Order: sequence, then structure tokens, then C-alpha cells
Amino acid sequence: MDIGIIGASGYTGGELLRLLAVHPDADVVAATSRSKKGKKIGDEHAHLRKIYDLEFEDLSTEEVASRSDIVFTAVPHGTAMQVVPALLDAGVKVVDLSADYRLDHEVFEKVYGIKHTDPREAVYGIPELHPEVSKQAFIANPGCYPTGASLAAAPLADAGLIELAVFDSKSGISGAGAEPSEVSHYPNMAENIQAYKLTAHRHRAEIVQELRRLDGDLKSISFTPHVIPSVRGILTTAHIFVKKELSQEKVRDLFRDFYQDKPFIRLIEGIPMLTSVRGSNFCDIGFEIEKDGNRIVIISAIDNLVKGASGQAIQNMNLMFGLDETSGLWTPGTAP
Repeated sequence: MDIGIIGASGYTGGELLRLLAVHPDADVVAATSRSKKGKKIGDEHAHLRKIYDLEFEDLSTEEVASRSDIVFTAVPHGTAMQVVPALLDAGVKVVDLSADYRLDHEVFEKVYGIKHTDPREAVYGIPELHPEVSKQAFIANPGCYPTGASLAAAPLADAGLIELAVFDSKSGISGAGAEPSEVSHYPNMAENIQAYKLTAHRHRAEIVQELRRLDGDLKSISFTPHVIPSVRGILTTAHIFVKKELSQEKVRDLFRDFYQDKPFIRLIEGIPMLTSVRGSNFCDIGFEIEKDGNRIVIISAIDNLVKGASGQAIQNMNLMFGLDETSGLWTPGTAP
């Protein structure tokens, strides 16, 4: 497959390039960046030196489409809707890594404060929850926080067992993007944890959308994010209050049955760790049931740049083209 990446100079673009470099069926033919035009990919992404001989280009949407079988749009929110229509009209497949198509357009406008100019529908690309990905030409790649949170709670939501879901997520600094910010400034983050947008983070809308799709009666869903002094990863602690007492065996069976044949879900005994998934497309999930209570504490661990972004985008691409879901992605984490 010939692949174009619009917005290839950021973290998600660099991660797409890293993962696609070892994909047996992928050939990156266009990597765009207006600000880096003319620079070698390896000059911006030092870890990709000698891997690519490509330069960043400032191409029109039509030029990218003419070269590509599929295009990844790794652009800021509000930008993808300006290029996706032309890409789809040109007959290429698209995976959008922005938030532009993840939500109903009215919800998107309310959450992001941006007028939506292309309110078409797209399948929300968590493949473990949306098997219809394989039949699509256009996928909205999910946010990183909603991926970890939704995968942690989906089996219980699908069974209609959740009374209240409270998600507490800790993200590495790379989640803030490649441009320096107050959150990513080293003196502000070293030996520190910063909570932010305590009750109104925009990724909550995606979590609500996915869990209520599984259980339309689920009302109470809360989410609070934090940034931690780590480069990669998201560790989500899901406090799930259930409607009836459940045994360890019952919960384990629910998760095993729900994620049967899902290659990137690893159900573990004990507590998942970021060091086990860093650099990989795996999501590790573990849980513990509170004694004499109705609370199940579920921990999920993902790499925010892989399963939370670029790896999941390639997983979607594999399914869209009828390839093995794990193609180019079956690699272990980088522990320690």
C-alpha cells in the first residue's frame, strides 16, 4: 500500500513513520509538513535517520491523494474536516487522528467550540469495540484517554452491570504534543503530577459515547486526567460501581469472553504497568474486587502514542485492507 501522512512532523506523525517502516505491506510515499518543507525526515525525527530517505513536502490534498491508497491525517482539531472530504472524493481511504469525526457533529461543536463544516459520520476506530472497521473507507481514530478508559469498562457496560463509572487517568507528557507548553515544561513536571480539567475534559464525551453505545441506560460517567513525569503511557484507574455483587471468576469470565480473539488485549493477574506496554500496541488490563462492596477497580495500561494513537490507526488500516490485524504491530514493549 502507498501511504500518505498529512501532518508528519509531530509526535503522532513520527510514530506512524516509525511503525510503518517495519510494516511488510506499507510504503510511505508522502509526508507533509508546511513548516518542515524540504527537510529530511531523519533531521526532524532523529530516531528515523537512515530509515527514510524522504523529505517533508508541502503538498495539496489532491497531490497526496494521487500518490496514496490510504492517507493518515495527523493534524490539529478543526483542520481534518478541511481535507478529509477531498481525500474521500478522490477515492482513497482515510484514518483521521484528530477529533473532528469522533463525535456527533453537534456534540463536537459543543465540546470543541468549532463549527463543523463536514458533518459526515465515521466509525469510531477502537477495533475491539467496532468490528465494522473492516468494512469502512473512513475511520475516526479515537483519543488516547478514551481508548484506555473504554477498554477497561466495556465488558461490564456491555453486560449492563455498571451503576457508576469513575475514571482517573495518568498520562505521559507526550500527550501534550510536540510543541512545548506549561504542562510539558520540565521544571513544572519533574517530581510532580498535574491534574487538569477536573470535570470537563473533552475526551469525556468519547468515553460517554462508547459506554452508552454498549449500555444505553448508563448515566453516571466521570473522568479526571493527570499528567505525570513520564514521556509515554496512560495508566487508567477505573472505579466501577456495579449493580450486584460479582465474584472474581465472574468478572474474569466476562472480560475473557468479551475480548476473545482480540490480539492486543492482555488480561493479566496483578496490576498493569506502563513499562510493560511502552512502545507497543498492547492494552494490559487487570482488576480487583473490593471486599464487602460493589466496587471493581480496573487498571488499564496503554502507550498513548501507539495504542492511544498511531498504532491503533495502523491496526485500523490493517483491517480496512483485509490484512492480519497485527501486521507491523506485533512487537513487545520496551521494558525497562
